[in-house]
Amino acid sequence: MKKLIVALIASTAAMGAAQAQTTQPHAYVGVGIATADHENSSVGGLTNFDSDGYKASGKIFGGYEFDQNWGAEAGYTDFRNSDFNYSANGTNASGRTKGSSYYIAGKYNMPVNDQFAVYGKLGLQHSERKLESAALNLKDTDTGAYGAVGLQYNLNQQVALTAEYERYGKSKSFGAKADAWTVGARYSF
Repeated sequence: MKKLIVALIASTAAMGAAQAQTTQPHAYVGVGIATADHENSSVGGLTNFDSDGYKASGKIFGGYEFDQNWGAEAGYTDFRNSDFNYSANGTNASGRTKGSSYYIAGKYNMPVNDQFAVYGKLGLQHSERKLESAALNLKDTDTGAYGAVGLQYNLNQQVALTAEYERYGKSKSFGAKADAWTVGARYSF
């Protein structure tokens, strides 16, 4: 009889744990603040750049989680305008860069407990950077790999806070760099 009671208690506990770990498929949307370095290197004969450095930019994203582990996400980051000063042929001048990126990625979540999860994303991105100055106007586009690793803190079943490191393709010679740090909030439906 004791063995039967222990078996029933163990079975009930296992089923409760399995149910707690099972997540119904759901969609989510979110907003974030991304920061990327806007340090520029020598471009098209322009040298000695002095740029704005790290700047906060806006990000929007949305996704769908198929279960507690697997999902898909798409997002857009607007890497704000950044002013810079440079010298060309001994003359000092200024200019501006602007850029944006969007991505679509598969996402793998690994819950640590009810509040915390770590995740990774891997997919494709498209970035566009523009440099405008009196001496030069350049446009650079890049389509390639996108990757991210992050941490999620669930405030409740619908609202969560996120922090992540993102990589938008290959290195950029001007404008916001490919590496970005993002903090955000998301709402699940």
